[in-house]
Amino acid sequence: MELNEGIAATIGRTPLVPLKRMFKDAPFRVYAKLELMNPGGSAKDRTALHMVKQAIKRGEIGPRTTVIESSSGNLAVSLAQICGYLGLPFICVLDSRTTSYHLRLIRSLGARIETIDKPDPDTGEYLPARIRRVKELLAEIPDSYWTNQYENPDNYLAHYETTMPELRQELGRIDYLFCGVSTCGTIRGCSERIRDDKLPTRVVAVDAAGSVIFGGDGRAARRLPGLGAAIVPKQLRSELVDRVVYVDDLACVRGCHDLLKTESILAGASSGGVLEAIRLIQDDIPAGSVCAAILVDRGDRYWDTVYNEEWTARLAEKPLANESVAGSFSGGEARP
Repeated sequence: MELNEGIAATIGRTPLVPLKRMFKDAPFRVYAKLELMNPGGSAKDRTALHMVKQAIKRGEIGPRTTVIESSSGNLAVSLAQICGYLGLPFICVLDSRTTSYHLRLIRSLGARIETIDKPDPDTGEYLPARIRRVKELLAEIPDSYWTNQYENPDNYLAHYETTMPELRQELGRIDYLFCGVSTCGTIRGCSERIRDDKLPTRVVAVDAAGSVIFGGDGRAARRLPGLGAAIVPKQLRSELVDRVVYVDDLACVRGCHDLLKTESILAGASSGGVLEAIRLIQDDIPAGSVCAAILVDRGDRYWDTVYNEEWTARLAEKPLANESVAGSFSGGEARP
């Protein structure tokens, strides 16, 4: 049950890369934190490691415990990897939006997959339906544990303890931190560390058009996982966020393709959205500023969507009805 060696010891300390080509005409500097270089391919490795490690310390996970989680893909991969290393059974509850790549990877790591095919009838979203199934499994399986990324403080504490200190050590001064939001663990941990260390860094949340996290109505459809949520995460502390920028699926695709073309970095959908958010508000960023952008996961998990020419062509030609355009909000009560 030790998580201080082996594959677990390689999590974190990810590279920081200046995006000099993608933002060559900008009067400010942008640095990308490549969380996609974690062994499981995403920032969720930090979350999974910290949640499991702390649960073991508290005695909530033992040598025969079945770990259960709801995930759109990345956390499931990370938990499957860590549980596999520990020899623990792991069940992940996914939905039909999960990419085929994620499904193959999770299965290859030995996890049991439960797929939710129909969204929650009241909200039209998959997340409430996934959580309902998690609770059913907890009732059915003795000695089972829900890591619960949506409410578990160990989610955001992983980033409080590791992600933000790494950024500060590498960059020194950080004027803007751009971070995608979904469960809000990353932005909560980083923003709390910024506050506690009394840093002047402005925190910019990048959310999906159609998300309810910062007060949206949730009506716009979201086809790419990684940004946004159908419920307001309990991890969220909106008072620590200085600005919210909204991006749609097309913006995510555009950012990913531009990053690949200019920097040869193959990143996932939310990373493209984060970089497009910088462009959306670039006129408001003072010259000489240092901007840090967290790129959450690898792009090879999006072969069937972001990097599929037919899929992106359909997305551009036939946007879903009531799909919101990209935009931003600063101050007061957030609205898309």
